[in-house]
Amino acid sequence: MTTATLLEPKDEPDIGKLGMWVFLASEVLFFGGLFLAYLYGRTHWPQGWAAGSRHADVVLGTVNTALLLTSSAVVALAVACEEDAKQRRWTARLLALTAVLGATFLAVKGFEWHAEWDEHLFPGPSFALAVPGAQEFFALYFVMTGLHAVHMIVGVAVLAVLARGRSRDRAWARARHLEAAALYWHFVDVVWIFLYPLLYLVQRHG
Repeated sequence: MTTATLLEPKDEPDIGKLGMWVFLASEVLFFGGLFLAYLYGRTHWPQGWAAGSRHADVVLGTVNTALLLTSSAVVALAVACEEDAKQRRWTARLLALTAVLGATFLAVKGFEWHAEWDEHLFPGPSFALAVPGAQEFFALYFVMTGLHAVHMIVGVAVLAVLARGRSRDRAWARARHLEAAALYWHFVDVVWIFLYPLLYLVQRHG
């Protein structure tokens, strides 16, 4: 009997989680470049950055922050339930709930984008704010929130598929895959935690 035969699935190296960490490290570098661009803009056009931030909908931004914080807690609970045989029946439901919270976030963000379009806050010839730097702020705002939304869509799809697979007790919807998906989801949430104050809370008292 070979060593490979003796190796139980639980003893296999968790390549999926390692791969996810490598992927997230590359994502940190990617978003890091955007944050540097943000820092450049804020130091060169402070008044435009403040004016742009005051026109972002802080109420909807706060609602979305609450949705993502809740979703992070729910997906962590799903992973904990998966590790406990007595509570495993809740895993699929909690994963589905996380996906629903993520979809709600996207719906709120879509409503916010639509309102900003109607208010002529999308960069272009008809941009509403005459303050220097405000248009650059919204250009970066739409790039950063748009890329974050793309990551959210991927996360919602993955969690929905895992929820369905776990409800049918599929072999591919096992704990290590759930942990990798949860790790990705936490990363997406952390990115938003940085975006929220940077985009919505710049000198709002001014």
